[in-house]
Amino acid sequence: MNFFSDERTNELKEIFFESAQELLQALNDQGLELEKRPGDSEVIRSIRRTVHTLKGDSAACGYKELSELAHEMEDVLTPDLASRDAGETAQVVLTAADIFDSMLSAYRGNVPPPAGDALRDLISGLKQRPSQKSASTFSPAFAWTEYERLVVQQSVDGKAIYNVGIEIDPQCPMRFAALQLIHNVLRDIGTVLVARPEEGTPGDKVSSVEAVVASDHDADWIARRCRIPAISASVVVRPYDTSSAHGGHGLKPGEQTPSRSQSAYENSAFTEPLDEAFPTVTPDAVMNAPVAVTQVVEQTQTVATPSFPAEQVHQEPHPSPVAAVAATENILRVDAERIDNVLNLVGELIIGKSMLHQAISEFSKRFPKDPLRARFADMMAYQSQALNELQRSVMKIRMVPVEQLFRRFPRVVRDVAKVRSKSVALEMAGQDTDLDKSILDALAEPLTHLVRNAVDHGIESPAERAKFGKPIEGVVRLNAYHQGNQVVIEVEDDGRGIDPQKVISKAISTGVVTAEAAARMTDAEILDLIFEPGFSTAEEVTEISGRGVGLDVVKTVLQRMKGSVSVQSRLNEGTTFLLRVPLTLAIIRALLFRVADRLYAIPLSSVLEIARTTEADVHRVDHREVLQLREQVLTLVRPGRLTGRKSGRSKGRKLFVIVVSLGDRKFGLVVDKLVGEDELVIKALDDHLVSTDLVSGASILGDGTVVLILNVAAVVERLGRMKEVSIDSSEHDVKSLGAHA
Repeated sequence: MNFFSDERTNELKEIFFESAQELLQALNDQGLELEKRPGDSEVIRSIRRTVHTLKGDSAACGYKELSELAHEMEDVLTPDLASRDAGETAQVVLTAADIFDSMLSAYRGNVPPPAGDALRDLISGLKQRPSQKSASTFSPAFAWTEYERLVVQQSVDGKAIYNVGIEIDPQCPMRFAALQLIHNVLRDIGTVLVARPEEGTPGDKVSSVEAVVASDHDADWIARRCRIPAISASVVVRPYDTSSAHGGHGLKPGEQTPSRSQSAYENSAFTEPLDEAFPTVTPDAVMNAPVAVTQVVEQTQTVATPSFPAEQVHQEPHPSPVAAVAATENILRVDAERIDNVLNLVGELIIGKSMLHQAISEFSKRFPKDPLRARFADMMAYQSQALNELQRSVMKIRMVPVEQLFRRFPRVVRDVAKVRSKSVALEMAGQDTDLDKSILDALAEPLTHLVRNAVDHGIESPAERAKFGKPIEGVVRLNAYHQGNQVVIEVEDDGRGIDPQKVISKAISTGVVTAEAAARMTDAEILDLIFEPGFSTAEEVTEISGRGVGLDVVKTVLQRMKGSVSVQSRLNEGTTFLLRVPLTLAIIRALLFRVADRLYAIPLSSVLEIARTTEADVHRVDHREVLQLREQVLTLVRPGRLTGRKSGRSKGRKLFVIVVSLGDRKFGLVVDKLVGEDELVIKALDDHLVSTDLVSGASILGDGTVVLILNVAAVVERLGRMKEVSIDSSEHDVKSLGAHA
């Protein structure tokens, strides 16, 4: 029986879908954390709380299949099972997140959800796995000789000294290469004082490596570094004890066992009883309101300030009931469509402000001595100030931190690296950088493609990295920061880089460029060829990604948002993709100009400077017009071709050249007249009205004039490479644009 109306039920379901996405993101984060910290009881508790919340919310909305599967998932999240098989438990958590996401998508589309048999099989397998597994785990002896202990004692220089044991995977086919890689990792960790077997030993009968290492890092960090995919089966890190007879992990009488941080990667079981780890909820416990409110606050704030709950338990006390209630009341969920409606109304007010400003200007010209002029000016200034503040406030509501986008990439990097048997670390910076929600959503697909490319084809295999003397673990970096009125997002890897010679050879063989044109291209222009449709230099095309395949889509998406993408690469050092996007797509500062009596505008953020010149200073090089501007040569683009008209080009004719930047390159737009700068409200155009990618929108000025906002990247792309002799053949593509200008 449904106690709510259909409208109320739909509203509750929308709230559920929104909160469920946050829960799934938290589940992914917690699964990755469990993979890094296997057997951690606090991580297990946080995962169980997340699954329990999802189970209850889905049951309240009538999604029985999801609720039942989440209930079964709770059964696997016990301390006993996690301590016996923590690695598999983490994989089950990540698989559950994927299956739950598929079920939510099905519920949204009103289609039957997929069966959760795959997850149920994993859960059953974990339940049936024998608990004696820990008895047969790797346990190195660390029995050093007297000479080896003497070497260690003489080498003590203030650094922490550890016994490190690495068991080689029995399924590893190349033991000698595995032994070499392990020794390389040990050298990366610190100073290797003693090692068995020594480097260069035939690896046919070697099953493990034991070493004494002096390092500035802690045991957890060392253990993570020693985990080499497909090579190391088990890792044990213990502090070296100089007081013991053999240098192993000896203890003096009366000493306690080492802390968990010191022996985190030895096989340990939970000592906490199940009832204490997950206490049973009784009717009396329901009266404990502050705890419930605190959990709600933590889940709500996950979007803005993500963190691992396990760490918070040790570092931060729970807030008081009053603070928890206050935090809950300060959070308001609003449909994005409502914010868009408010923003549209602000845009109409800005247009009204322009109309009023023009009317006051005309009044001042007609009645220069009227005393009302001063009052009108004061009223206009006050209205402009209030309207600007209103606009900034509404825009701040639409701004969200890029951290919401970055959160999904640790799972992407982990999955691709695991499939490709690579060790890859993800480093992120600038998560607090704010960006318009619509732009952030549009960036999700191209950014995911670049990250997958970096891991799949950018980062080398462990053997290849060892050959070039690189650390076994590759690094992918994500960074976001403000640059003027734009946000720059960097995707960087320390992999093999892109070979310009390989790119140009492929471009010539596929007919993208001619050999003559290729000879005149710089390295930056050559690298830009990877954004051509269908272009790829990947020797191996995988199901995951292919460097070059789909990069034209990335460029198209960025141009549609009035942004740009560029690439920088150094062979065998790495590649960096730079994505530049505007802060918002709704309201911009623009430069207005006229070309052949047509009014156009471009974003002011793209303009570097404005220069005056004459036709006599314009030269032609390789059928393209260029201008010597101080110490640089600018390629000129004439937007006048967009109108389908030809203007006279007498030698003495004066020109305005607007210097614009696209990534790291500069171009000059030749215009007839500058009108000025103004604040424009961008209105989307129907494809039936203007069917071209050269225009990103339109706006209305105070006098009712319609101005077209040019897509600078598309204009330069279309006209900047166009030879002078082929202008006539291309005019039919842009005549419709001039007709609507």
